Amino acid sequence: MGSRILTLQRQARELGRLRTGWSIPNPDPGKRPRPVKSKTWVVTSHAEHYVAAAAAAWGGKAERWQPQGAGAPQFRVITEADSIDALLPQGDPLSQHNEMWNKGGCMRRCDGQTEQISRRPCLCLAQFGEEWHQQRKGDVCAATSRLNVVLPDMPDVGVWRAETHSFYAANEWSGTVDMVLSGTGGKGMMPVSLRIEPRSRVAAGQTKHFPVVVVEIRGITPRQALTGPLSTALALDPSGGAPLAIEAGRPDYVAEAQGSLTSDDVGDVYRRAHAAGHLNDGLIADLKGISDRLKAEETAASPDEDGAYEAELVEDAPEWPAVAQPGAGARQ
Repeated sequence: MGSRILTLQRQARELGRLRTGWSIPNPDPGKRPRPVKSKTWVVTSHAEHYVAAAAAAWGGKAERWQPQGAGAPQFRVITEADSIDALLPQGDPLSQHNEMWNKGGCMRRCDGQTEQISRRPCLCLAQFGEEWHQQRKGDVCAATSRLNVVLPDMPDVGVWRAETHSFYAANEWSGTVDMVLSGTGGKGMMPVSLRIEPRSRVAAGQTKHFPVVVVEIRGITPRQALTGPLSTALALDPSGGAPLAIEAGRPDYVAEAQGSLTSDDVGDVYRRAHAAGHLNDGLIADLKGISDRLKAEETAASPDEDGAYEAELVEDAPEWPAVAQPGAGARQ
């Protein structure tokens, strides 16, 4: 790889947006456009061929579209898919603020404690208290979450931005993404599905129905997701990829031990696994079981004339620690 300007933020180009609705003109010219919630994903972009590819993948018809305000015309497709496969890119793909916008731009941007523009304590909390998010939209900030994802089967290399103003999605997105980051450290990509899930809530005797975008880990187990960064091949094809330990370059220690001729060879496998930091209760139990079997075979094969066997002292031989009960821990 060539040299880079170290002070630059290397950021993938945004190719388009993933939306959960659109707006229609309000019959009253003095009022804001009326929002329409969608049960399926709406894909928008400045590039027509991106939207055409989305229509081919998830249904719907690509069309010209004029976003609110004075923005440049774009293209969109109202797809037939309520779930889209994607990848979380490297780094932290999630940005969240409580925001209030008007025609002049962003009026407030708050982290929940401090309003960033005025540098004052949270204005919504001071005015309405802990349940401020239940106030009418426009009177308070909206919990705004922006998630960058890679759509692996779409044209070009870049990210697509999914955005939601749902208070409930804000909590769930941050919980899922932070858990993934705790396992991967922001290295490597993670396969996910973005699914529009219908929800309902009863408050003050009224039932309210609303959609929430759910971020789900796709094609792998939580153990795999939290073990460490996935290889790119496994992230792109989690359903058909090799097991994580082999795909990520971790040796199959059990297979190596099973191919050993002596218990000393198994000890060498144990020491290598220990040095690499790959030992766990399950692997220790497997290796010890193979070592014990080989020792028994060695003993049976070479008795002395009195039927006794002299213990062999091996310098720096591995000490087998206490092992969990059979079945404990993960096998490699």
